[in-house]
Amino acid sequence: MAERPEDLNLPNAVVTRIIKDAIPDGVNVSKEARLAISKAASVFVLYATSCSNNFALKGKRKTITAQDVMSAMDDMEFEHFVEPLQHCLESYRLGQKNKKEAASERKKKTQVEVAVAEEYGEENGGEEDGDEDDSGEDVQQNQNNSSTSKDNDAEAQEDSDVVEISDEDG
Repeated sequence: MAERPEDLNLPNAVVTRIIKDAIPDGVNVSKEARLAISKAASVFVLYATSCSNNFALKGKRKTITAQDVMSAMDDMEFEHFVEPLQHCLESYRLGQKNKKEAASERKKKTQVEVAVAEEYGEENGGEEDGDEDDSGEDVQQNQNNSSTSKDNDAEAQEDSDVVEISDEDG
């Protein structure tokens, strides 16, 4: 758990962003007011978590569920939060479902593309292999040219170093 009481506070940047989103443009909030709101929000979150945990323990579970949070809101006499929370939960679940479906579609598409590529390779009777051998020779030739060029550059650099040393001495 938290080692210091300050560790239980919500991040100031997040609280400030929430405050700015909630108030009209042109309204300023003092540093002390932001700090008070941050402390109050932290206390609320800790209290809601504690109450939610109590409902989970009553259900002989160690994991807090969304239903535990909804029940805790009723128990804490914040019934007016339950409906907006349910809408947010539904939106979240719908978004997660859409993400899963999109990932599944991408996976299916990739599998189809791999199958088509394998089938295409078999239909050509291995002609691609011959092409690869030719390109492999080109790559080897380019590598040889590159290393020869690097060797020549290195020799030229050594020669210029020698010239520079002899100029300094002389």
